[in-house]
Amino acid sequence: MNKNTFSFTLTAPQQELLKQILTTGNYDPLSVPHTQIAMSTRDCVIALYKSGKCVVQGKGAADFVMFILEPQVILTAQMGYEDILNPENIQPHMGVDESGKGDFFGPLVIAAAYVDEALAPAMREMNVRDSKRITSDSKALEMGNALRRLLGNRYALVKIGPQAYNRLYSKMRSVNTILAWGHARAIENLLVPLPDCPRAISDQFGSKSQVERALMQKGRKIQLVQRHKAESDLAVAAASILAREGFLRALKDYETKYSTPFPKGASEMVQTAAVQLITKTGNPQILIEVAKCHFKTTDEVLGRVGKKRDVLGADGQAISKAAYGKAKPETTAE
Repeated sequence: MNKNTFSFTLTAPQQELLKQILTTGNYDPLSVPHTQIAMSTRDCVIALYKSGKCVVQGKGAADFVMFILEPQVILTAQMGYEDILNPENIQPHMGVDESGKGDFFGPLVIAAAYVDEALAPAMREMNVRDSKRITSDSKALEMGNALRRLLGNRYALVKIGPQAYNRLYSKMRSVNTILAWGHARAIENLLVPLPDCPRAISDQFGSKSQVERALMQKGRKIQLVQRHKAESDLAVAAASILAREGFLRALKDYETKYSTPFPKGASEMVQTAAVQLITKTGNPQILIEVAKCHFKTTDEVLGRVGKKRDVLGADGQAISKAAYGKAKPETTAE
């Protein structure tokens, strides 16, 4: 199905340039409320609103965008043009991404999100983009909530809490193997309501065969695509926001439960917060419950409270051996 409506927000100079093109070209004027100018051709309508938003509609809209608006006014190819050149961008598929991988505190959250031609315009209206480009936690939470409402049952979340993560790491010996397992579970879960989804796209984080091996019966027929900078795909960007929202909500739950801050990342601030948590609870093993203990941050935090990793018990010892190469690696993630 061809796209017949395009929407762009233009800067002030771009608005003036568009008005010049429309007033000097072969266009017929129209009266459209709240516009600076509105013109028509035989097969499309161009309306520039007072807000700076330009809407192009009609069966000739794609040609106007491709040959006039983008090359002469915007001077770059944006979403509408990409869809014309690469229609697979909005053909039915799911994107998969994760959050929390580089954070000492909190879970690893993997999300899968679906997109098709019907969902894509609403996602773009929401300005769905890679969650790393959303600098405000409150905005990420807001967008995640809005995406969940939009998608309904067309997304899936896999949350691997610290205790489960630490157990998996002690067995799997690799973050990429845990990621492959989590990605496979998210794909499988989303295939329950969407069994005919043909493709799943994710960032390049390891061997694609790891994910393929971890897939079960439902996922064996889906086409897996791994590529660098996959967050440019709309479905992957949506998944990144949903995963980030899940991760941030988990940290907020920890803060409520323990009445102490849980900063993101693995900085000096994170170490200080971990030391404060141990001091407050009097229990170094609390790290197994709230943190990814293969991080070297664990040893630094325990050193600051006069402890060693053996205080974490068997799980801590297994993680230490896996993290620092003292144990024989296993050959399977199952």
